[in-house]
Amino acid sequence: MRPVSRLTPAFFRRAFFFWVLLVALCPLWAAGPAPRPPELSQAGKPDDAEAARLIEQFRGAGLPGDSFLEFELIGLPRRGEGVTLRGRWWGSRNPQGSVSRIEVTDAQGQPHRFVLQNGDDAAVWRMGPAGPVRLGVEDVLSPLVPGVEVTAFDLQMPFLYWKGASVEKITRVLGRPAHSFLFPAPPGFAVGQADIGAARAYLDTQFNVPMQTEVISRAGRVTRTLELLSLKTVERQTLPKAADYRNEVTRDKTRLLVRAAALNLQFPTSLFDPATLGEPAVTPAADRLVRLDP
Repeated sequence: MRPVSRLTPAFFRRAFFFWVLLVALCPLWAAGPAPRPPELSQAGKPDDAEAARLIEQFRGAGLPGDSFLEFELIGLPRRGEGVTLRGRWWGSRNPQGSVSRIEVTDAQGQPHRFVLQNGDDAAVWRMGPAGPVRLGVEDVLSPLVPGVEVTAFDLQMPFLYWKGASVEKITRVLGRPAHSFLFPAPPGFAVGQADIGAARAYLDTQFNVPMQTEVISRAGRVTRTLELLSLKTVERQTLPKAADYRNEVTRDKTRLLVRAAALNLQFPTSLFDPATLGEPAVTPAADRLVRLDP
């Protein structure tokens, strides 16, 4: 992975597009924490108007055209044996925001299909026995399939559209200065078992892209962490090659590995209609797929 200091704004914007739709991500957890350098001067901290502008820019990051990925989810529990599952991802944008269709095959060989729509009215649908079902908050926070730590919430990152976001401070993340944005959870995410008080995103001060994200309980505890492991260039575009999703309560994690990608595609809009989840999705021709090295 190239040093962060050599990356360009275009590089970051391209990587972030896939991060929002997949995403997401973390360094190897076996290593101990590095010594924390002193906090940065808070001079130049964005005011409310500038913070709102940065968030709007953050939401709009993306690439032209549609995209397709083949990936693996490797469950790495703290105790017991893990599992490796295969999945496919179709991504696009519509007037509301980013939209994706995801299919993960479980350990019994059964496919689990989802449509994730981001935006002010974010929603997730899952294919059920009787047809597509719109998921409630608690289901969005549950694993997509048994054995992995990836949820629809992780992939969708709906907190990007939560109201009332603010800049807490300027700090260092992975050695670079970053704005710490806090997104307070709306009422639906802070009731009952949906124990989310806020989400935090550390945005690089130069490129306005996430270096790290955290989900925070109502008691103030970080419960989930998301961070990038490595990147890969495909057709002059940069996307995540590997990412970790970590449950900070159980200490279990899941690693996402992208195995193949096809970019600059055009899918029919019906592909992202929840009503079509029961139908097989179109996949790119084999000659459009770029296989990534293990």
